Amino acid sequence: MNWISNYVRPKINSLFSRREMPENLWVKCDQCGTMLFHRELDASLQVCTNCGHHMPISPRERFAALFDGGVFVEVPVPKPLTDPLGFRDQKKYVDRLREARKSTGEEEAMLVAEGEIARLKVVAAAQDFSFMAGSMGMHVGNAIVAAAERALKLKAPLVVFAAAGGARMQEGILSLMQMPRSTVAVQMLKDAGLPYVVVLTHPTTGGVTASYAMLGDVQIAEPNALICFAGPRVIEQTIRETLPEGFQRAEYLLDHGMLDRVTPRKAMRAELATMLRMLTNQPPPVWGELAAPTEGEAAVEPTAAP
Repeated sequence: MNWISNYVRPKINSLFSRREMPENLWVKCDQCGTMLFHRELDASLQVCTNCGHHMPISPRERFAALFDGGVFVEVPVPKPLTDPLGFRDQKKYVDRLREARKSTGEEEAMLVAEGEIARLKVVAAAQDFSFMAGSMGMHVGNAIVAAAERALKLKAPLVVFAAAGGARMQEGILSLMQMPRSTVAVQMLKDAGLPYVVVLTHPTTGGVTASYAMLGDVQIAEPNALICFAGPRVIEQTIRETLPEGFQRAEYLLDHGMLDRVTPRKAMRAELATMLRMLTNQPPPVWGELAAPTEGEAAVEPTAAP
């Protein structure tokens, strides 16, 4: 046995050799360029800790932060026909669906779930922009209807997190039909006197904005979210004028009466808890491990929201 070759040389190589670093440990902020450690970014719910830029977040991550204890149950959504038009552009529609499902791990662009927010039963639906730009096809229409029907059955509020590039062109007129379908589903909630709250995230555009995304009893948006029907570049080319700074962003729409609130993602759970309890004539939320006081018991001052 050669002691130098078998022990000393490998020991020296291990000290000076480069260690391979995983590529997903650091994420660069699109807004300010800061390199963010992935655990720090996960803890901040995909919000840049330097500039406050809100990055995309998946529906499951959003629900885990929204519902009590991160516990929620998926609401089943009827599956529509796959590629009803036999559509093909540069790729077949079925191939695009297959790629989107592989990259996101989700079946479609909207996820519906039920759970509790500050011990109040709530149904929520969230669009996944990473799934074909969150485009509204027949499945998204089915999801909105399924969410509304579940909310009606539970007599619970419905919260929708919108994020979409508009209707899905691969489904043609069938995708546009989801606009009146979703509008009817929202009207069912209003007729039943159940709250319908919409949270508009970046970006919310096209037919989604022209239907269920702007029909909420309360309209909330995340900071700097683009909310529009036609994008600013299209408008500038049409009217041939320079648009105001921040045009069609959440803060601009709030100043012009199109929104009720602009709320950071970290504060969204507390905001929705207070708002939904107010809309359902419930007492204010009690934060912490203690159960909410029952009728007849001594009133307890609620702990401030985290």
